[in-house]
Amino acid sequence: MDFWLTVQVLFRRWYISVPALLLALGVAAGVYSTVPTLWTSNAAMVLTTPRTGASLPVHPGTSNAPVNPLLNFDRGLTMAASILTAKLTTGDTAAELGIVPNGPVTYKVHNGSANAEALASGPFVFIESEASSPEAAREIVRKIAARAKVELLRSQQTVNAPPATFITLTQIVAPTPPEPEPGRKLRAAVVAVALGGMASLLATYAFDSFVDTRRRRRQDAAVAPKPVEVDRRVLVAADTHMNGKHT
Repeated sequence: MDFWLTVQVLFRRWYISVPALLLALGVAAGVYSTVPTLWTSNAAMVLTTPRTGASLPVHPGTSNAPVNPLLNFDRGLTMAASILTAKLTTGDTAAELGIVPNGPVTYKVHNGSANAEALASGPFVFIESEASSPEAAREIVRKIAARAKVELLRSQQTVNAPPATFITLTQIVAPTPPEPEPGRKLRAAVVAVALGGMASLLATYAFDSFVDTRRRRRQDAAVAPKPVEVDRRVLVAADTHMNGKHT
């Protein structure tokens, strides 16, 4: 329908559109106030090799030259970070941490890639949480960070890696202070306003259509030809005359 025609209808039936719009805004405000606030917390960790390197000396009695772990990154650390991320995001791990599906606490663990199935370019482990309370948001990040170190140790023990070459998981960003996440509340309010606006528009058009239909019916009834009224005395006289002729 034409935009200006729509505007004309809304202005013409303002006593319907305005209250409906105000009602929609009130509903949106109610939705915004009732949707619980989510709190978020984050942490970042990095995998590093030991100072003596990732391998043991071939000849006994010799040792590898100590290196700076922060200058000794390789593809293997990235792969280890991806394996660790996969372990921390399983349903079993979430259940052991006390997180239930569709519950008040959720978390994400990734290695810096938007695609969970792709490998990132660095040996990082990022932890993000959402919870209905600030304490729960920060606590789950701490639990996952501690669980990450356990899973890393298990993985290295599983492949029988020499303890001297064990990868270290270092925390580079501690669990951040919980912050409110207004996105969910805003999305709910925007959806409520959109639905309320559509309902207001439909109600205005429905009322306008009803009024126009009733007016047209009245106009049609006013111009329709009225039935001819015949005097009853004329009918009686004509009937008497006809009966007299037959007699």
